[in-house]
Amino acid sequence: MKFDYPEGATPLEAEELLDIIPTHITTQEQLNAWEQKNIVSAEEWARSKKNIVSVVFIQQLHKHMFDETWKWAGKFRHSEKNIGIAWYMIPVELKKLCDDVTYQFEHQSFSDDEIAIRFHHRLVWIHPFPNGNGRHARLMADLLIMQHRGKRFSWGMNQDLSKATPIRKQYIQALRLADHGDYTMLTTFARS
Repeated sequence: MKFDYPEGATPLEAEELLDIIPTHITTQEQLNAWEQKNIVSAEEWARSKKNIVSVVFIQQLHKHMFDETWKWAGKFRHSEKNIGIAWYMIPVELKKLCDDVTYQFEHQSFSDDEIAIRFHHRLVWIHPFPNGNGRHARLMADLLIMQHRGKRFSWGMNQDLSKATPIRKQYIQALRLADHGDYTMLTTFARS
């Protein structure tokens, strides 16, 4: 199978590619469709969960999102990527993220939307898994805002952000601005 990664995507290592579960998939489009069915199922599972701001839940959600696709679903990466922190710091940084978000909601440090968007950005920045980090972080932010009685984000009118499109380009640009502390574009994009 040949992968054509859009801008900002995380290429898989050769050994990570060997851990694909379905044997019938031969194209990236088939893989994306297969993963999407898995993600829909994971979302149904996650809606009933209460304590989602935890390292355990972060791993469980990723596992449920990709457990029919990748053997490494829900397991932290053990390789360096084109984005993300050093792999051995992932558990510590996720714990800090969860503690920070809990504090921010308790003390209303920002609006609920901004807390969820900052959570999303930092989760993408940490990049805990070999692949699926953007989709995972968006679903985590959706679950977080819905638990705080907010409306789910639309993420660029619910476009497929896994393909190289102008909408994906806007999303990547918004993430890069957030890397420098400007969350305005990412917050606007999430509600567009």
